Amino acid sequence: MAERIRVREIDDDEGQRLLRIIRRGTGSVVTWRRAQMVLPSAQGMPEAKIAEVTFTSADRVRDVIHNFNADSFDSLYPRYKGGRPKVFTLPERCEIKKIAKSKPVEHGLPFSTWSLAKLAGFLVAEGVVDDISHEGLRVLLREEGVSFQRIKTWKTSHDPVYAARKARVEHLYAIADGEVIPEEDEPEVIFCLDEFGPLNLQPHPGRQWAERGGKHKDSEREPRPRRRATHLTTKKDSRVGEWAAASNVEFAYTPTNSSWLNRIEAQFTALRYFTLDGTDHASHKEQGSMIRRYIIWRNKHSADELLREVAARANVA
Repeated sequence: MAERIRVREIDDDEGQRLLRIIRRGTGSVVTWRRAQMVLPSAQGMPEAKIAEVTFTSADRVRDVIHNFNADSFDSLYPRYKGGRPKVFTLPERCEIKKIAKSKPVEHGLPFSTWSLAKLAGFLVAEGVVDDISHEGLRVLLREEGVSFQRIKTWKTSHDPVYAARKARVEHLYAIADGEVIPEEDEPEVIFCLDEFGPLNLQPHPGRQWAERGGKHKDSEREPRPRRRATHLTTKKDSRVGEWAAASNVEFAYTPTNSSWLNRIEAQFTALRYFTLDGTDHASHKEQGSMIRRYIIWRNKHSADELLREVAARANVA
């Protein structure tokens, strides 16, 4: 039986840096994937569960954690080897470009936009190409005049009870992972909760593959997509607090501005990216349906072999 390992102790700044890499989603797909494995380990998640939620193997997770413990953040960035890229035919390039510029929902998928991983996986699954790397896909789209972009901000934690809250959250994770036997007055089931919003009916800024302007501009191309020009605490709304008290539920708050400790955060990133970015839903029902469809898809495909194969391509050196 393989020895269980865990990423070295990381401080708040490092936790936030990992979360920024995951949330940003730009740059190297390899770096993004590796950060997705390191952050849950810092939260105390076992490598077997990390492998399940990141569509990879436990051995791969252990390698990434070992490398991070040895080389810190330098280990997250890939060192590509040289080699001749695969050559695609003109019909293949045209079909790849056509699908990249389409919406995933047009193909029956519960996403509002394509990531390189999902686009590459779909192209292989549909038989458009036999195989294509994420970087090869990025280069091909760039050559075809199609590009992608985005921005973000951040702040640090000044929570006076940071250490106590962090310790409590980690203890609860240990109970959930079966590492600690709960005492008589402690919970046996742990839920990770956070506000996800606002979910008002409004156009959401996002990214998608589209024709570039300038010298690459096609005079007959369609216009680029354009946008049309709260939460209640338990102090203001007692319903959640009353339910928690009646159901023997404890709210274990993460330290202020230290949301990297909450395991649900990385899932929010993917949900927002694939269901809200670039959308302008006409009703809450339509928006809620998109979110529910994505969650159902995500849960059903946790062991999907195609997705694991696609994810494995991002795990190159």
